[in-house]
Amino acid sequence: MSSRDREAGRSTAHHAPYPSTATSRPGPSDCPDSAPGPAPVVIPLPPLVALFAVGYLPAYLLPTIVGRLGGEFSLTATQAGGVGSALLLAAAATGLTLAGRIRELGPTRLARGGLMLLTAGFTLAALVPGGSVSLLIAGCLVGGIGAGTVSAVAGTGVAATADPHRATVLGLLATSTVAAGLYLLLPRLGTSHPIPYLALALLALLALPLMTFSQPQPQPQPQPQPPTPSLPTPPPPTTAPTNPAPLAEPRLPHRTAGLIMASTMMLWAVAQNALWAVSGQIGVHQLGLSERELGLVFALALGGALFGVLASGALGTRVGGVLPIGLGTAAIAACVALSAGARSVAGFAGGEVLWNALYPLVLSYLIGLAAALDPAGRWTVLVGAAATLGGAAGPLTGATLFIDLGCPLLATALGGTLLVTAVPLVLLARTFGTPPVPRLTTEDEELAPAPPLPIQRSADPAIGPAVDPATSPPAGSTLGSPPGPPPKKSA
Repeated sequence: MSSRDREAGRSTAHHAPYPSTATSRPGPSDCPDSAPGPAPVVIPLPPLVALFAVGYLPAYLLPTIVGRLGGEFSLTATQAGGVGSALLLAAAATGLTLAGRIRELGPTRLARGGLMLLTAGFTLAALVPGGSVSLLIAGCLVGGIGAGTVSAVAGTGVAATADPHRATVLGLLATSTVAAGLYLLLPRLGTSHPIPYLALALLALLALPLMTFSQPQPQPQPQPQPPTPSLPTPPPPTTAPTNPAPLAEPRLPHRTAGLIMASTMMLWAVAQNALWAVSGQIGVHQLGLSERELGLVFALALGGALFGVLASGALGTRVGGVLPIGLGTAAIAACVALSAGARSVAGFAGGEVLWNALYPLVLSYLIGLAAALDPAGRWTVLVGAAATLGGAAGPLTGATLFIDLGCPLLATALGGTLLVTAVPLVLLARTFGTPPVPRLTTEDEELAPAPPLPIQRSADPAIGPAVDPATSPPAGSTLGSPPGPPPKKSA
């Protein structure tokens, strides 16, 4: 599947190295501020998984949403793809707008508001009579804004967890399970367009009672009181104010790497969402599948996604990020080409199942990679929103290529694009995606001579106190081993 908003976000999130475990030293252009970032947004796991699933489900159901618009609204394949693109575009724009402002606006308030917007928008889209395309688009836009809000809160919360990989796996597991069940259930409820919209609205309502979490409020630090002078004297000019102005929020860390990842994830999402949006049309018009047969194929594909999620959970961070991201993206490219250019039901179904099995595995590492760039979750939201923005162009792109080029050229274009995106993602994974290891810290690394072997830095006090460069173990010694005997003094 594409980055169908699951993420990118799209993701994952997180095979990631834990958010604070970037192993390379950022350059001056990447980390201009040494001040700590904003406090992370902590969300309990049950509401976090519910937000993850509800926010990404509209993109998972995109084939059935788009495929049901042709009959009642007399839309062409390109026009129906445009409606799907409008939905995802609203979600992406919302995520970009909210990036970095989740804690300021309040995650609980945003989560509830997003769920209510999603419910209202998709209920409106479901109740629109056939032919009222403008009201249908309005409902999709409102629902997309709600989905983007919910996904932004979920992405920020995932990046703030102690184990982003576990949170991502659980979110993807819940999303794939619910989507697979819906693809089996919806065809049995009818083929009219309101059914998927009402299902999404109902799930948002069911998640609303879970949104009762609250952020811990930091305890105010007592301000030191200046001594009262015996005689009234004017304060010295260097006296600090009693209530100093709050420090400005530091800029995003690793800006260059984050921008490269965000732009690459846009292409990654376009290629996959382009096929995901027209998979239903390929199955119906090219292979002659019925609505129920197509739903069964998609349910099997999302069942394969469950195995991919379990595999990602079993692998964890032990294999690093290069192998699953690089080989996984290349394998996805092959599966996309197989499914798009299939001439038989077996080839189409096989490509869809393998593709959907690989997608959550690779996505979890990608979301974890984004979380490693900023523990506060700002890059997780931005990369996820960028992937959703690219995914928003997927339905329209896929429908245009499907009509103008046909399936063989569609398969070549999408598969080739995915192969190209594997290169920068692998380079980023090599730099930021290695598993966490115990690390030493120094008070000021710039003042210390460069050691023969790189020593990673950590601000975590649980790892140990900062190590003075003058007393750090010499090169070749094992970290944590007892020091050798002191050198003898020369006469």
